[in-house]
Amino acid sequence: MKQSLAYRMMIWAGLAVLLIWSLGPVYWTFASALTPTEDFSARPIHFFPQNITFDHFARIFGIGIDRIGGVEVWAQFRAALFNSIVTSALATVLCVAISALGAYAFTRLDFPGRKTLFILVVATLAIPAYAVLIPLYRILISLHMIDTYTGIALIYVSAYLPLSLWLLRSVFESLPIALEEAAQLDGAGRLYIFFNIVLPLAGPGLTATAILTFLGAWGQYLIPLIFSPAQTKPLTVLIPEFVTKNFVDYGLITASGSVAIIIPALVVIFLNRYLVSGLLAGSVK
Repeated sequence: MKQSLAYRMMIWAGLAVLLIWSLGPVYWTFASALTPTEDFSARPIHFFPQNITFDHFARIFGIGIDRIGGVEVWAQFRAALFNSIVTSALATVLCVAISALGAYAFTRLDFPGRKTLFILVVATLAIPAYAVLIPLYRILISLHMIDTYTGIALIYVSAYLPLSLWLLRSVFESLPIALEEAAQLDGAGRLYIFFNIVLPLAGPGLTATAILTFLGAWGQYLIPLIFSPAQTKPLTVLIPEFVTKNFVDYGLITASGSVAIIIPALVVIFLNRYLVSGLLAGSVK
């Protein structure tokens, strides 16, 4: 009985530490976003806001600037939010489409060097991003794609394609091939089978791949910092710019960060069951 109680206490303690470690920064971001500017320098530091204000959110959305004062950032924030959504969504669509076609080819088509080529593609996951920044930069300059949606989306695709390919290959391998063989006997072609039989069955895996790609692209900082300096600048690059040489606008930073957190959080909350089922789809054959 004592061992059982001690074991449960250890489990609960581990869960508590995990929750604090994972959700603590998120809570602090939202709490700071609701804290008045003058309270940031107050001592001692309070875990809960002593006074609540929505002025920081009003500033980033351009509401009541005359009353609140400070620099209006709505135009910059709106553009950065739009850029984040466009680049992440475009990268997700391209990555899922390319990886689905590639995974189907690696699973169903027999061609020389299939296994070797797949291993080489997946092995690129081990290459750190900073090792290929200069080659990528030179390539995009030559293609006139610096600071463009297409250019940044293609970089995201190259980063997340190996993982997506590996995941969807496992999903396609778990699908019953009998359905495809029956369709072939009825005269269906490869493309018809792929779009009308394979893709619907692989729905959970496709959704999981899309979620992982979107979340990864949404949280990127180093890549857009270099390749999206102006016109396609996302939130991850804009928010640190609120730190100036002589002043750190904690309220503006945390309010912007709170909005940046909400979109991926909603994706995970509402699509979590698809993410889990998609990741487990390739584990059962």
